Amino acid sequence: MNFDLATASLMTAFVANVAGVLFIVDTLLRRDDAAGRIWAIAFLSGMATTVAYALWASGAGGVVAIAIGNALFVNTTGCMWLGSRKFNERRMGPAAIVVVLAGILVAAAVLAEGSSGGDWAGWLVMGLSLVGFAALAAVETTRYPMGRIGTARVLTAVLAVECVFYLARSIVFVTAGPDSDLFQVWFGSLIANFVTIGLTIVAVAVLSVLRAGRAELRGYSWMTRVGSSSDGILLGSTITTALEDVVERAGWRGDLIALIAVRVEGIAQIRTAFGADVAGDVTHAWRQGVRRFAPSASLVGEDGEYTLLVIAPASTAADARRQAGTIYRGLFEAFGRVSDAVIPAVGVGVGLTETVGYDPKALLWAAREASEIAATSIESSVLFGGASTIGERGD
Repeated sequence: MNFDLATASLMTAFVANVAGVLFIVDTLLRRDDAAGRIWAIAFLSGMATTVAYALWASGAGGVVAIAIGNALFVNTTGCMWLGSRKFNERRMGPAAIVVVLAGILVAAAVLAEGSSGGDWAGWLVMGLSLVGFAALAAVETTRYPMGRIGTARVLTAVLAVECVFYLARSIVFVTAGPDSDLFQVWFGSLIANFVTIGLTIVAVAVLSVLRAGRAELRGYSWMTRVGSSSDGILLGSTITTALEDVVERAGWRGDLIALIAVRVEGIAQIRTAFGADVAGDVTHAWRQGVRRFAPSASLVGEDGEYTLLVIAPASTAADARRQAGTIYRGLFEAFGRVSDAVIPAVGVGVGLTETVGYDPKALLWAAREASEIAATSIESSVLFGGASTIGERGD
């Protein structure tokens, strides 16, 4: 079957707009979190891009329509990067400024060349911007906590394909020119349209799954106030700040601090097999179980989707092990009250200042690493993290 450019462009516009509308409507209905709203802006920008290019193809707008379309196209990939950063709870201000400035630069490049640049006016600046933002977004999806979600790896692949395609397209554009046979056959507008269709379909599916995976947690986070979720558990940014303060003050006195990471595995599988209601009940039991069985003087906060942190003073390493074991055993009691047939895997990891020193980042790394190993181990329930003690079996 042969497609001309007009048909391929129409197909691209149709797919982009249908996917964008579905994603945006779903965002509004779900009362989505900040990452979902930024991704919705990406799809909205993609929809507006097709309108701008359609106006240009019909002879309306001229070079201005190209400038707007190119800027919006770059903004689409830029917002994919921003949404991933927000998902990982990283700083947004400087990154958002970079995306805005890139859009302005891309539009200015088109206007600077004007009508003399023809159909490809300012394209190289746009192509390189797409390469940069796709690379940044791909890397961001591998960072914690997004990188520990299996579905996110598909999004990483999508962004990597976009990066490689536009990098190769830019190289051929410079070396052979847009009118060359090499460019037209392998990197022309027809091929670019089909690549866009494929990436859009995969991206909307992956992002929808990622958002669904956070559905239970959004039920707690959308009513947040003063750094705490609606169920009393501290937000990720709050618990991280608290950890830095506690560790600093403990270092002055030489007090022993235990950072206990409680990781739960299998919520997504429970949702698939038993439905969202059961998965929500299990999630609630996990969150409230950790809060209930953690020491009363400890701080409990979120660390990504499926990990909670407990900052607790401990008199000895044995005391820290006892506290972690109490949480572990208490969680299975809480899960048993939900359903004896639906028990997720639980891993409890402990980072001790005695082992890794008074370094918040080292404590986080040790606790997270140990909890991941414990969650997949059938021999150990509680593991201590650290260069010399990781692998030590607990209660």
